[in-house]
Amino acid sequence: MTRHWNRRAIVFLILAIAGLIGTWSYNIIAIIEQRDFFGDWFGSGPAVGSLTMDLLIMAVAACAFIVIEGRRLGMRHLWAYIVFAGLTAIAFTFPLFLANRERHLQRRAAENVDATA
Repeated sequence: MTRHWNRRAIVFLILAIAGLIGTWSYNIIAIIEQRDFFGDWFGSGPAVGSLTMDLLIMAVAACAFIVIEGRRLGMRHLWAYIVFAGLTAIAFTFPLFLANRERHLQRRAAENVDATA
């Protein structure tokens, strides 16, 4: 049963469960109270809590991925993505990390081709 489950997989699974419970607890409140879910996004209500929990869990998972994947690849200045996520938005820094990750992978692939030639 625990085959292929390492610490990282377990951490991401816990975050996924927390995201599901956190968001759906607010969604259930909205359903029970018969709220206008999308209207609540622009006002206040359970939908705002659900959206907040959704984004918070996603941001934590993204930051964990940045650190884990960045270390695995030997990328530098990973702390800057985390700090700038708080100063700007995770919607900015996570795609920026992914872009730089691709550049890093491309550079490593080119170095491997040059080394074998």
